[in-house]
Amino acid sequence: MTTAARRAHIAMFSIAAHGHVNPSLEVIRELVARGHRVSYAIPASFADKVAATGATPVLYRSSLPTDDDPDAWGTELIDNLEPFLRDAEQVLPQLAEAFEADRPDLVLHDITAYPAPVLAHRWDVPAVALWPNLVPWEGYEEEVAEPMLAELKASERGKAYYARFENWLAEHGVDTHPDRLVARPRRAIVLIPEALQPHADRVDTSVFTFVGACQGQRADQGGWQRPAGAEKVLLVSLGSAFTKQPDFYKACIGAFGDLPGWHVVLQIGAFVDPSELGEIPSNVEVHSWVPQLAILKQADAFITHAGAGGSQEGLATATPMVAVPQAVDQFGNADMLQSLGVARHLPMEDATAESLREAVFALVDDPQVALRAKEIRERMANEGGARRAADLIEAELP
Repeated sequence: MTTAARRAHIAMFSIAAHGHVNPSLEVIRELVARGHRVSYAIPASFADKVAATGATPVLYRSSLPTDDDPDAWGTELIDNLEPFLRDAEQVLPQLAEAFEADRPDLVLHDITAYPAPVLAHRWDVPAVALWPNLVPWEGYEEEVAEPMLAELKASERGKAYYARFENWLAEHGVDTHPDRLVARPRRAIVLIPEALQPHADRVDTSVFTFVGACQGQRADQGGWQRPAGAEKVLLVSLGSAFTKQPDFYKACIGAFGDLPGWHVVLQIGAFVDPSELGEIPSNVEVHSWVPQLAILKQADAFITHAGAGGSQEGLATATPMVAVPQAVDQFGNADMLQSLGVARHLPMEDATAESLREAVFALVDDPQVALRAKEIRERMANEGGARRAADLIEAELP
């Protein structure tokens, strides 16, 4: 613990999604190691993962779709927004009751945890967002948000959503527009490297501080041993949610199966049975889940969906990437990775065996890609990670 910090009760709030919980875990572990008591509000499915950091899980019932049912999020923008508001309305009283006799000194929260800043306002304590992906820059609203939301805000369903959101905030004494509640926090610690951030020179650094990857050693996830004779190792993973892509996995097998000198680790997620992929060549190992970071430390290439976690793990291990984005911020990440000169952005509809093989070969055979990847890895190592995040959080304690 820093000399300026006292032992405090810190409450963290998040949702049951790997991409939102995982980035925070090493920060929470560091705060606990410094002597702080951390309560972590989370649905029961993530309680064990949270408890492993030393934090105390505070369980609540959520109505949000989970990683096990990604199709439940629908197809339109409003389909993605409404569930968070509905969930916030029914979660807020649960959390208010859970913390009534044990109010925290400071609130940490994921960007999707709408009840957290409302509770911080009620309790009159500071709130700090632990931001797991890209942040808005100066001009973001005019350049991106307003065009993206214009049609929604003009629709009856969109008007009803915003009216309901504004009424909910007003009911709890929060005089903030819904868009600003989410996108413009008082203070945010950004858990991605600055290299992944578009228009980083236009980000308000008095609000948003980049601390880079907070990965830890991940020893609890197990290890991985590079097979003897594997000249090149390729990891393929589309993350944990949008993984129902058997044709894509078949294309990867077609591109690298039985290819001399190559060994492929193929993660297919929970929604595809290995039998759907046909005969598996001897140089391809297929799993529903793998210890990704352990493999990337030894891999020569990475075919990824370009989620925030996978993107920064690829950068932190200087692994060239073929980015095949599936949803939300992954498309922006894919473009950023390509602009950095360490990746190729390959749309899913163009991801054939031939295009995948060509993209991987071009990356691993280019010495300039290796040089740029190493430079970025070194820059990331200096951003501070979980220790710097904990320093910044302690500085916000009353």
